[in-house]
Order: sequence, then structure tokens, then C-alpha cells
Amino acid sequence: MYVFLCNLCINGLFGTSGFYPKFMYDLLAHDHVISYTGCLIQIFIFVIYSSASCDISTLTVMAYDRYVAICRPLEYHSIMTNQMVFKCILYCWLAPFFSLSILIILISRLTLCGSTIEKLFCEITVNNVFGYIVILTYFGHAVFIFCSYIHLIRKCIKSIESRHKFMQTCVPHLVSLINVTVALLFDVLYSRYGSKNVPQSVRNFMALEFLLVPPILNPLIYGLNLTTVRQQVMRMFFKKQVAISE
Repeated sequence: MYVFLCNLCINGLFGTSGFYPKFMYDLLAHDHVISYTGCLIQIFIFVIYSSASCDISTLTVMAYDRYVAICRPLEYHSIMTNQMVFKCILYCWLAPFFSLSILIILISRLTLCGSTIEKLFCEITVNNVFGYIVILTYFGHAVFIFCSYIHLIRKCIKSIESRHKFMQTCVPHLVSLINVTVALLFDVLYSRYGSKNVPQSVRNFMALEFLLVPPILNPLIYGLNLTTVRQQVMRMFFKKQVAISE
């Protein structure tokens, strides 16, 4: 679980690194421009699709990990071996990049239809057929998570120890999943079906909500919930308070 949490945080840093350097540069520059190649790199490799897809893949793997830990505890170490964890991490990163490489090929062969960017970062409408395939694939991830939690809830009802483990590790996972899903659903639905009459300030807020909230909220959800991490943070906080008072 800790390895997957680390992967979730690394992905959050990875995704935001594609937006904030360019955004900070634009704040200081007079001309807000970006090359077509740079736009493709920003939207597909760094910001929206790769980071979001890796987020969902990681949450899916975490759901399976929690299912094995709670529903099949005696088999946990024989199933979630180091090799299995390594394969899960590879899946979280390679699956999004494989689909995104196809999206890049499909987009790069099209002619540029405009030069105005509607959000604070690049956004290009992908080929509808493959775009819907990708969306449905990750919707299948959500269905898998839903089914795994049905089994988890059934199992946890029967045992106080399982209920405690569920509250400690699964509830934060659900909060994180809802957070990412709402942000993605908001963005995808607006990108495909949104009205041009929506004020620019609203569009900017929607874009920033996706880039700001999940990377900030996820470490807080898991960090404060895990006893070891919480104790270490509190220890560091009290040390600073003592140093300031002295």
C-alpha cells in the first residue's frame, strides 16, 4: 500500500510539473504563446491524459490491494509479492503512455484548426472514436473498483477488525477516488459538451480545480490518516514550535 501511495504522490508531482513552469513563465511574460509541439507535449504527456490516467490506474491497483488484504489476508503475501507490485506499477505508467502515444499520432497528423486556447493549459479535441474507447476503458476501471468495494463491505460487516482496517485504509481511498473522478468528469464533460458561453473565469477555475485539488488533497488524506506519518508530522511541528519559542 505504501508503494502505491508513493506512486500516487509521484504522479501528482509529475502531472503538475507540465503545467506550473509554463504558467509561471506566462505570468512574467508579455506574450502568452506556446508552440504546437509544446502544446501536444503539455496536454498529452504531462498534464491531462497521462497524469489522470495514471491516477485512475493507481487507484484501481490500490483497490485490488485492499481487496486482497481484507478479503484474503492469509494469501496476501503470496499474491502481492515484490514482482506483483512491480508489475502493477508498470501497468499504472505504461498503459496510459501506450494509449497516449496513439492519441499523439492521431492528433499530430491533423491540421491546426485554431490558435486560441480556452483554458490555462493546452486542450485539443481528440479523435472521437479512440477518445471514447479510452474513456470507456477507464470507466471499466471504476466499475472494477466498485465491484471490489462491494466484496470489501460484505467482508467488513462480519468482523470488527476488518471494519477497522476498512476505515483506516479504504475510506481515504474512496475519498481520493471521488475527488479524482469528480474533477475528471467535470473536465471531460466540459471539453466535449461544454458551452462557449461559459465565462472565462469559470473555465479557469475548472482547469485549476483539476490541477490543484487532487495533488494537494491526496497527501493530506493519506498522510494524516496513517499513524506513523501523522506522528512524524506532529513531532516535526512541535519541534518547530519549541525552536520558535526559544
